[in-house]
Amino acid sequence: MENGNGPVRAETKTAVLLRDDLLGWQRVNVTAFLAGGVGTAVPELVGEAYADADGNAYLPTFGQPVLVLEGGKEVLTATHGRALRRGLAIGVFTSDLFATGDDEANRAAVRAVPAAELDLVGLAFHGPRRDVDRVLKGARMHP
Repeated sequence: MENGNGPVRAETKTAVLLRDDLLGWQRVNVTAFLAGGVGTAVPELVGEAYADADGNAYLPTFGQPVLVLEGGKEVLTATHGRALRRGLAIGVFTSDLFATGDDEANRAAVRAVPAAELDLVGLAFHGPRRDVDRVLKGARMHP
């Protein structure tokens, strides 16, 4: 975003936090799943569709950056707890979801485990910049 004086800092932030022991394909998969959830929950984040000079149409993307961070299992657990206490909307991806085959099975796998026992491998957040920054304490930018 820009105004006449240059870029404008958004009031909100979108972030994905990944566990640092995931395989490469798992990192990409978890990020895609979680970012898709943010886009559906906060549709105003999605910009306009794209088109090239030949008139080919392309899907829209987020209108602001999505930060991708990482941390150990303990960082994800602590972040999850802080986000719940702050009332932030949270996307979750647990290790169990790598073995499920569809969306219904994914939801059932999460529903079967108490919050404190979730084996978190990814979290997504969108909210006020300050709140998102505070819940992500201890996480580091993904390399």
